[in-house]
This record gives sequence, structure tokens and C-alpha cells, in this order.
Amino acid sequence: MSQSGQSQPRQHVTTGIILARTDYGEADRIITLLTPDQGKLRLIAKGVRRVKSKLAGGIELFSVSDITFMRGRSEIGTLISARLQKHYQLIVKDLTRTMLGYDLIKLLNKATEDEPETEYFELMRQAFEALDDSSIDANLIRLWFMMQLLRLGGHTPNLQTDLAGNKLEAGINYSFSFDDMTFAAAPAGQGPFESNQIKFLRLGFAGHQPKALGQVQNNAAVAESLLPLVRTMTQTYLRT
Repeated sequence: MSQSGQSQPRQHVTTGIILARTDYGEADRIITLLTPDQGKLRLIAKGVRRVKSKLAGGIELFSVSDITFMRGRSEIGTLISARLQKHYQLIVKDLTRTMLGYDLIKLLNKATEDEPETEYFELMRQAFEALDDSSIDANLIRLWFMMQLLRLGGHTPNLQTDLAGNKLEAGINYSFSFDDMTFAAAPAGQGPFESNQIKFLRLGFAGHQPKALGQVQNNAAVAESLLPLVRTMTQTYLRT
């Protein structure tokens, strides 16, 4: 207890990834952080836009940071300190990967509630790891990320049987029903999806990392062919 008889505000320590930053006043900034144990946090970083701010270096985009904060009376708390745990600096050296990084951050922010599970924090960290590795195709990372958002949201498609209940087989072309999240045998074999694409989806929705998916033969071409399908799933079932 303080001399006035009032308890001091409690400080909390966690790990955070920046999802959004908004300038506030002359030198402050309100940041939205994704954490593994505190859900999403909205904190005011006071004076962070000043040249000599000690906070600025600890809240870089495409980073994981150790942060200390205090909760506020409103939904916005106060950032006390921030220290970079890891900065994925190679992302910003490639414009395509930088823009993809922005897209994935915005996508996750829109698709999650205020109290997302720990798995979403890990997903964002893994996405940074993949974006930081130039050997992994950018379209593959985008596809993988959307598949994980769908999986974590409980919207994994049926990748075992078709609309009639028959096992999905090689040599048959399929169409896809978004209402049922299931493939359907296409009339006269004119469907756009083949067994190699369905196998790739199975690997992705099973949670395999981008690095592992990158070992699949013709992975870049397969990923590009599946992007419209998975993007439509995401737009249909998630808040994006």
C-alpha cells in the first residue's frame, strides 16, 4: 500500500506481436498487440514518436517483443517498457514479402476476437519465420496462413470423402461445394481439382509448416492454383 492508502497499479509482463499502430496526439501511439496469454491488448505508447523515445525500438513491426504494461480503466492500457526478443529483419528487405507480411497481420487481426487462443500468436510467429526465409515461396506462405486460420477457426474442409460419401481418389477431377466444404465428383471429369492438389491441402490443413510444404514437388505452382479456393473459404467463413 502507498502512503495514501491506495494500492499501486499492477504491472504485467508478457510477449507481444504488433498487429496495428495508430498515431495519437503529438507524440503518442496506440498499438494493438497479440499476446500468447493476454489475448489482444490495446496500449498507449507515450512519447514513442519522439526521436529519443526508449519505447520505439521495442515495438517494431515483424517482431516479437517482451513488454511490460499496466491495464487502464478503459480498454486502453499503458505500455511501460518494450524490448525486442526477435526482429525478422529480412522481411523488410523484399517489398513483396513486406506487403505480404502486412496482409497477414491485417488478416489475423480481422479474423480473431479480443481473446484469441495461444495458437494464433504462434501462427503469427511462424508466419514471420517463413517470410524471413527467402527460399519459401510467398504464395505458399499466404496459402498456408489462410489454411491455418480456417483450421483454428474450426472450418477445415472435408478432405477425405466427396459430397456423395465416396473416398476421394486419384484420377478423378472434382469441383468444390463451399456450402458443404466438400469436394464433389465433377460431371465428365471437368472439375478443376485433382488428387495432387487435394493431397497438398491435406498437408496444409494438418498443420505442416511452410518449410515442409516447400519440399513438395511443384509446390509453388500447386499453391498458386489453390489460392482462389482457399481465399474464398476464408472470405466465406472468417471475418475478413
